[in-house]
Amino acid sequence: MKARKIFFIVLLIIVADQALKIWVKTHMPLSHSWDVYYHNPVTPYDNGIKIFGNKFQIYFVENEGMAWGWKFGGGLGKMALTLFRLAAVIFGVFYIRSIIQKKYHKGFIICAALIFAGALGNLIDSMFYGLIFEESTFDHVAKFFPAKGYASFLHGRVVDMLYFPLVRTHYPQWMPFVGGDDFEFFSPVFNIADASISVGVIAILFFQKRFFKKLPENQHITVETNSTVDDKVQVL
Repeated sequence: MKARKIFFIVLLIIVADQALKIWVKTHMPLSHSWDVYYHNPVTPYDNGIKIFGNKFQIYFVENEGMAWGWKFGGGLGKMALTLFRLAAVIFGVFYIRSIIQKKYHKGFIICAALIFAGALGNLIDSMFYGLIFEESTFDHVAKFFPAKGYASFLHGRVVDMLYFPLVRTHYPQWMPFVGGDDFEFFSPVFNIADASISVGVIAILFFQKRFFKKLPENQHITVETNSTVDDKVQVL
């Protein structure tokens, strides 16, 4: 597979991811949580944009840490996480180049490109968004390229917005530990970069036998030549 095709796949994902993030950041305030609405029904459910009723929304949240909003170590932890992402992206450049040269399975190369593009998309947020955006709040839409950003270099927050709350209900009261608590499926809020990573990883898991197919033990690779082989020629 040619490197040029992989470049265009990565570029397409990055452009789509960043375009949606920038639009959300400059057109929407942070969205209210379900918890706010559920315990105070007077408050609007959220200020997200409903696409298919309440089943799919553009719902603006910002993620300071890793997937699922995990955080660690405050400011130093945030910097360490961004630097780790940067190292992973740099490694990804050389790795994808290597598997293209070694002619790995086309599907595996595409999956690696999806994972790389997703990592790069979120790295851009972490590195630069604190510098080029104002702070977003529940009642304020951030401006692009303000006099002063909301955070320093490497301390930006990742913008998430794709939300699929398919089911909202309560756990039955009789259930131990969680009886009466709120239940929501599907609760994560993510972005195009996250989706790209997930699709790449899941596809590798599902198709790993096809991507890494081994030759049978009794099958050997042969090399075609123009040489004549007869009883007088010994092939080693």
